[in-house]
Amino acid sequence: MLTTLSINNYRSILQLTMPLGSLNVITGPNGSGKSNLYRALRLLAETAQGGVVNSLAGEGGLGSTFWAGPEKISRRMRTGEIPVQGGPRRDAVRLRLGFSSEDFGYAISLGLPKPSPSAFALDPEIKRECIWAGPFYRPAGLLVDRDGPMVRVRDGRSWNVAAQNLSLFTSMFDQLADPGAAPEVFRVRETIRNWRFYDHFRTDRDAPARKPQLGTRTPVLHHDGRDLAAAVQTIREIGDSEALDAAISDAFPGARLDVRLHEDGRFSLLFYQEGLLRPLTGAELSDGTLRYILWVAALLTPRPPSLMVLNEPETSLHPDLLPALARLILRASEHSQVWVVSHASRLVAALNEHPECNAVQLEKPLGQTEIIGQGILDTPAWHWADK
Repeated sequence: MLTTLSINNYRSILQLTMPLGSLNVITGPNGSGKSNLYRALRLLAETAQGGVVNSLAGEGGLGSTFWAGPEKISRRMRTGEIPVQGGPRRDAVRLRLGFSSEDFGYAISLGLPKPSPSAFALDPEIKRECIWAGPFYRPAGLLVDRDGPMVRVRDGRSWNVAAQNLSLFTSMFDQLADPGAAPEVFRVRETIRNWRFYDHFRTDRDAPARKPQLGTRTPVLHHDGRDLAAAVQTIREIGDSEALDAAISDAFPGARLDVRLHEDGRFSLLFYQEGLLRPLTGAELSDGTLRYILWVAALLTPRPPSLMVLNEPETSLHPDLLPALARLILRASEHSQVWVVSHASRLVAALNEHPECNAVQLEKPLGQTEIIGQGILDTPAWHWADK
């Protein structure tokens, strides 16, 4: 389980270090930085998928993701005694992302390359990557240290050079994930790859979830829901079929969900509702009903991930469905660490009633995303290796 997440110099987040629990509910008013926090975690996950540079390009390039305010916001700026203003920079401009878990921690630092005539002179470079043992970075706990193109791996009291010419635009996870030579790199990479994100289930008229699809065993629902019927059937056969029936009945009393198996190998949904003489097909379901079924299939996965991140799961759902969705999320948090980013007060209130809920409410004074009520004593210890 992740215990700490730290972000430095990403969009509205100048510096944010937050403690994590088994269930984390992130909320706040519009514009407070919820989406930036989610996108930062998603970007961190891309390091293990080989897509961190492409993801930054999709956001407009590294330069456009940097914090746009002053390097430091003084107490007098906060109180309004003086206007918000910048000054000469003391530190190199870096985007830093990191986390620690119960066993190890990882951090990455990205910056712009030195000026050159190359057509790719604005491509971000990976300046530093570290893996350490313990709750936060400290030199004594360092296990793997990548500084520019060189990677060192600790071997007892000494260090071995594992690579000297790594490409600066790809993570060491892409180039040095040898279980024998660098087991820590391999382990952290596989841990991050196990994270699961859900933020865009399609429910439009042409959504694949509405149509019959060729079915194969599907213990993990695709992030856009295209293999919904196969995922439901997989839960029926190797998952918790009783929990599936209970989740449908909880939201739609008297209803049940089934899967039709076509002769050509395609699967399609059948939704039986009290009072109707025939089942409804996926094409006939309302957006809200289909989206709730998608969440059922995602959260009752027979293969729970170490971390599941849900971005605004209340979208398109009627408020009366939110308590049932909250109960599904709480059940999932028994097997996976769960993040919920939401501004639906009814869903947030239902989740906050759980004793293990880590409620994080964001605000953005002077354009900077902060956690409401977080003081020095509430902030986990954290150090960046390149500062």
